[in-house]
Amino acid sequence: MAEAHQAVGFRPSLTSAGGEAELSAPVLQEIYLSGLRSWKRHLSRFWNDFLTGVFPASPLSWLFLFSAIQLAWFLQLDPSLGLMEKIKELLPDWGGQHHRLRGVLAAALFASCLWGALIFTLHIALRLLLSYHGWLLEPHGAMSSPTKTWLALVRIFSGRHPMLFSYQRSLPRQPVPAVQDTVRKYLESVRPVLSDEDFDWTAGLAQEFLKLQASLLQWYLRLKSWWASNYVSDWWEEFVYLRSRNSLMVNSNYYMMDFLYVTPTPVQAARAGNAVHALLLYRHRLNRQEILPTLLMGMRPLCSAQYEKIFNTTRIPGIQKDHIRHLRDSRHVAVFHRGRFFRVGTHSQSSLLSPRALEQQFQRILDDPSPARPHEEHLAALTAAPRDMWAQVRRSLKTQAKDALEAVEGAAFFVSLDSEPAGLTREDPAASLDAYAHALLAGRGHDRWFDKSFTLIVFSNGKLGLSVEHSWADCPISGHMWEFTLATECFRLGYSADGHCKGHPDPSLPQPQRLHWDLPDKIHPSISLALRGAKTLSGNIDCHVFPFSHFGKSFIKRCHLSSDSFIQMALQLAHFRDRGQFCLTYESTMTRLFLEGRTETVRSCTREACNFVRAMEDKEKTDPQCLALFRVAVDKHQALLKAAMSGQGVDRHLFGLYIVSQFLHLQSPFLDQVHSEQWQLATSQIPVQQIHLFDVHNYPDYVSSGGGFGPADDHGYGVSYIFMGDDTITFHISSKKSSTKTDSHRLGQHIEDALLDVAALFQEGQRLKRACRGLGEEDLGHRCGSLPCHARGSRAPTTSATF
Repeated sequence: MAEAHQAVGFRPSLTSAGGEAELSAPVLQEIYLSGLRSWKRHLSRFWNDFLTGVFPASPLSWLFLFSAIQLAWFLQLDPSLGLMEKIKELLPDWGGQHHRLRGVLAAALFASCLWGALIFTLHIALRLLLSYHGWLLEPHGAMSSPTKTWLALVRIFSGRHPMLFSYQRSLPRQPVPAVQDTVRKYLESVRPVLSDEDFDWTAGLAQEFLKLQASLLQWYLRLKSWWASNYVSDWWEEFVYLRSRNSLMVNSNYYMMDFLYVTPTPVQAARAGNAVHALLLYRHRLNRQEILPTLLMGMRPLCSAQYEKIFNTTRIPGIQKDHIRHLRDSRHVAVFHRGRFFRVGTHSQSSLLSPRALEQQFQRILDDPSPARPHEEHLAALTAAPRDMWAQVRRSLKTQAKDALEAVEGAAFFVSLDSEPAGLTREDPAASLDAYAHALLAGRGHDRWFDKSFTLIVFSNGKLGLSVEHSWADCPISGHMWEFTLATECFRLGYSADGHCKGHPDPSLPQPQRLHWDLPDKIHPSISLALRGAKTLSGNIDCHVFPFSHFGKSFIKRCHLSSDSFIQMALQLAHFRDRGQFCLTYESTMTRLFLEGRTETVRSCTREACNFVRAMEDKEKTDPQCLALFRVAVDKHQALLKAAMSGQGVDRHLFGLYIVSQFLHLQSPFLDQVHSEQWQLATSQIPVQQIHLFDVHNYPDYVSSGGGFGPADDHGYGVSYIFMGDDTITFHISSKKSSTKTDSHRLGQHIEDALLDVAALFQEGQRLKRACRGLGEEDLGHRCGSLPCHARGSRAPTTSATF
C-alpha cells in the first residue's frame, strides 16, 4: 500500500550522510549471500515440511506403502523386482533368528526410498503445473480445454487437505522478463505523461541503455534468479524498506479500520480483551498451520512466506540499515495508556488467557491512576523519528533501560489504549471518519510503537484499528489476519448483555507489570526533537474517508467488467478533473504466484485511459463513443494487471537492474531517470479474502471498511479502496496539507462524480445517476448518497450465521 513512497525515496548508492560507496560489495558476493539466505530459510522450514508430511504426501502414505509392500511379500510377490533382496544382503547379519527382522528393515528402506522418489516426482510435477499461467490470460468467465485439464491435474497433485505452507516447495520462481520487453513497456507507460521532446530524450536514453549496459545487468539478474528463491524480493525489502532513513509514520506504515457503522461494545477494555484473544487465536492457528493457503480464483495457490512474521516481530533501527527481528514465540503484549507502558501476560501456565481475563487486565491499566514519568509519555515518538537518529538513541536505551525495551520489542504485538473516542458520529459523519483515519495513520505522534509489526489501537468508545509496519509483509497478509480478528471477536467470542466479554474474571491474576524506563538526560533533547517532527508530519497529513453507496461490485459485474479496472479508470478521470493533467499512477498488485513474491506495479495511466478521459471531457463525444473507449481502456488495464501478476511487469525488473548497476558502480542515465520519477497518484485495492466469515447479505454493516496510507509524493495523493459487500465502495484518500495542488476532499468529490459519470455510460447507470441527483446532502449527511448520517446499530449476526 504505502510502498510507492518508499520506492520513490530509496537511494542505494548513498549513505545516510550523502557520501558515496554504500554498495561496495562485489555483485557476485551479494548474489551469493542472497542465495545463502534463501537456503537458510529453506532449511528452517524443513521441520515444518516434516510435520506436514513433506507435502503433497503424508506420513500415513508411507505407512500405507510399507504395508502394501509387506502384504505383497507375504503373498510371495516382489514389487521391488529384486531390490529388497539386494538391500538385505547389504544389512548386517545378526544370525538366523533375526532373518525376518532383516526382511522388515529391507522393506522399510525400500518403502522409504520409493516414497521419497514419489514425493520428489509429485513436487516437480506440481511445480511444472503451477508454472502455467495461460488461465490468467484468458477472458473473464471463459475457460479453455487446456486450462480445464490443467486445473484437474493441479487438484489431483495438490492433495485433499493442504496446510498453510504446504505449497511452498512447489511454487515456481519469479521469472526475469526480457529486458527489451521491459524497456518497451516502460516507454509505452510514460508516453501519455511526457511531451514529445521529453519522450524522444527518454527513448534515446533507453536505446543507449539497451546497447551498452542492459545485457550485462540482465546476466547478473538471471544468475540470481537461478541461485536465490526470488531475484528481487530480498533486495526490495532491504533497499526500499530497511535502508530507508525516513520516518516510518505516514511514509511507510498503513492502517486498517474497524466496522464502519457498528461497534460491538462501547466498553474499551472488553473490546481490547476480545480483540487480543482473537489475534492470539489466529497466531495459534498460524503456528499449527491450520490457516488454509490462499487460492487465487479458487484454484491457484499463493506464496505464504509473509505470514511467518506477523507476530513477535520488530523492525530494529540501525545506522544506514534496519533489520527485522523475529522471535519464535512471545507470551505477552506491550500496552500503552496515557504515557505509560505495561507488560501484560497473555497465557496462564496451561493455556491462553480468556477474553474476560484479558479484559480484567486491560481494565486494571485503565483504572491505574499513576502518572507517566518525565519524558516517558513521549518516548514512542522516537520510533517516528528518522531512522539514523532513533538508532543512535536506542543504543543508550538498550544500556539504560534494557528490560523495558526488551519487553516492548519482544512482545507479540503492541496495544495502544487511546483516551479519546473515534469512528463515525451522527453529529458530523464526514469529519469524524476523517479524524478516525488520521488517528490510525499517525495518532498524536507518540502513542504508537511504529517499529512493531502492528499496533492494535483501541479507542475509549470501543472502536478498533490497526497501524501496520510495512517492511515485513504487504497489506493482504495483515488484511487476512484483521478479517479473522473482527469476525472472531464479534461473532464467535461475542459480548454479554452489559457489553463485557463472556466468562468470569480471574482475581488470582497478577497486576499488569508497569515498565520503568531509566532515561538518561542526554536523550531528552532527542525525544523532544522527535516529538516535534512527529507532530509536524502528523499535522501535515490530510485524510478523507467516504463510503460510496450508489452502486458497488454487483453493478460492475452486471456490466461484465473487472471491478478493479472500473475503479482505476474512474480514478484517472477524477484525477484529471482535479489537476487538469495526467500523471504516473502507481497501482500495487501481488506477485505471490511465485515463491517469496511480493508486489509489482501496474502503471494505470495508459494511452487508452487518457483517450477515454479526453473523450469524457469532450462534449462532442457521444456516450457510445465514450463507452467504446472505456472498454478499450479497461481491457488494456486488465492486460497490464495480468502481466504484472505473472512476473512480466516493468518496475521490479528495472529496480533489480538498477541495484545491480549500483553494485557494479555502473552509471546508467536511463535507470537514473526511471528511479527519479514521482508517483503523484498511488492507488491500492484492499481485497476481501474471507467473505465466508461475514454474512454481507443479511448483515451488511459487519464488514471491515478497509484502510489507507500516506501519499507517495508531496504534491500527490494516496488512494485505497475496498468493496464492502455488493453495493458499497469505501475510499481512503490522503494528501499533504502543505501542498497547494492537492485537497483530499476535493479529489473525493471528483471520484464520486467520476464513478457516476462512468456508470451513466450504461443504461442501468443512467437511472442510478438520476436517482442520486434527486437526493440532497441533508438526506445523508455527506455527499450525495455516500454516507448515512447515523451510526446504525443492527444486531450482530449469531455464531451460526458465520461459523
